[in-house]
Amino acid sequence: MPAAPEFDDLFALPAIDHPAPKERFPAKETIPQVAYQIVHDELLLDGVSRMNLATFCTTWVDDQARRLMSESLDKNIVDKDEYPQTAELERRCTSMLADLWHAPDPTTTLGTSTTGSSEAAMLGGLAAKFRWRKRGGTGTPNFVCGPVQVCWEKFARYFDVEIRQVPLRDDRLTLHPDDVAAHCDANTVMVVSNFGQTYTGLFEDVAGIARALDDLQASSGLDIPLHVDAASGGFLAPFTAPDLMWDFRLERVKSINSSGHKTGLAPLGAGWAIWRTADDLPAELIFDVDYLGGSMATFNLNFSRPGGQVITQYYDFIRLGRLGYTRLQEAIYRVAGHLADGLTAFDGFELIHDGDPNRGIAAVCWRLTGTPGFNLYDLSDRLRTRGWLIAAYPLPPDRGSETVMRAVVRHGFTHDMVDLLLADIDRCVRQLGSHPLKVPLTRAEAGGFTHNAKPKVPGTKPAATTPNPDSAQ
Repeated sequence: MPAAPEFDDLFALPAIDHPAPKERFPAKETIPQVAYQIVHDELLLDGVSRMNLATFCTTWVDDQARRLMSESLDKNIVDKDEYPQTAELERRCTSMLADLWHAPDPTTTLGTSTTGSSEAAMLGGLAAKFRWRKRGGTGTPNFVCGPVQVCWEKFARYFDVEIRQVPLRDDRLTLHPDDVAAHCDANTVMVVSNFGQTYTGLFEDVAGIARALDDLQASSGLDIPLHVDAASGGFLAPFTAPDLMWDFRLERVKSINSSGHKTGLAPLGAGWAIWRTADDLPAELIFDVDYLGGSMATFNLNFSRPGGQVITQYYDFIRLGRLGYTRLQEAIYRVAGHLADGLTAFDGFELIHDGDPNRGIAAVCWRLTGTPGFNLYDLSDRLRTRGWLIAAYPLPPDRGSETVMRAVVRHGFTHDMVDLLLADIDRCVRQLGSHPLKVPLTRAEAGGFTHNAKPKVPGTKPAATTPNPDSAQ
């Protein structure tokens, strides 16, 4: 009989004296303590999440949130008969978000939790496609956008919708209102406005885009809805820039997606899709799940999924309220501003976004000017030696020759951590200046997750990025 692990040193047990299984399904059991230690030790090679300034996602939660997550491990949110109170908390969250985003009647607004804003975005796109079809739309539907996160490219490919990405011109880094109308036609199911762009963190002018679509309707009769991808901005602007017009106060906005697990402060796996009114979510997309003699509408790409994220999101809402969210979100903007101020002290750094809450999310984006003898990929790679993960990447294809760095500031990132980061940036810049690389790194060599992706098999480009004049009649 093998020795009990409580009496022998764990690292002297026979079971740990072998490589971990890697390719084939293991034939034998392993003592739980050994299995845990193997997995635990392998994960030491992962980065420290709070030092990952490339990610937008929550990397710090309090002890009460951790307890709720642990207590909810067995709750399947789709099983509303078995877990009716979890379903009720989801309903409360959707109503609270409808209220936060100024829906006409939050008590009747339809919405759903999702695994993240990507799923929520696709749900918003599907609803727009079905509304267009119900109005008599035929042919290939399309949607118009500027630089967007990869989920929209996935939506276009997976659901057979043409994506019309407006090329960036001059010094523009976002979709501008005066570029919208030329790309719309009778087959345009929606325009997607990005309220917190992945590349730079900047907000697009949602109100201006809505006015442009109003003008288009007045001149052509085309009534094109607006969807707002507020993955990060949706939980920031209501508290830090409340006068910004981007949500359901604009009648043209029919749906909004956002990430609870980003600036919503929930653990990973929480997203939200909300529609302006019940009529904006086509009934064909709704499935009724009966529970306790009643029914609840469900509209998701997933079926079974954990309920803990929604439970913890509700905990965040009632723990913080508007006052608490305002206090925390203003704090992360102050930290972002501190980082931006520190970066301006470096020669050759030009800020694109300085963390201004009226211009974008709590992030800082910058580029190099001049010829410092290194590129941003070199700097990103150097910072990794100190544990910092900061993405460097090219701008969208029309500005693809320009490389930027972006640091996302999240709850839990402090002024002191900014000072440590700035000291390491200074150290790395000096090292690169003293020991210039003969061959600078490329994007592929530097690595770094930029929240973008390329399809494995390139799709066919749309025949044109401008509409067919005949289809707009």
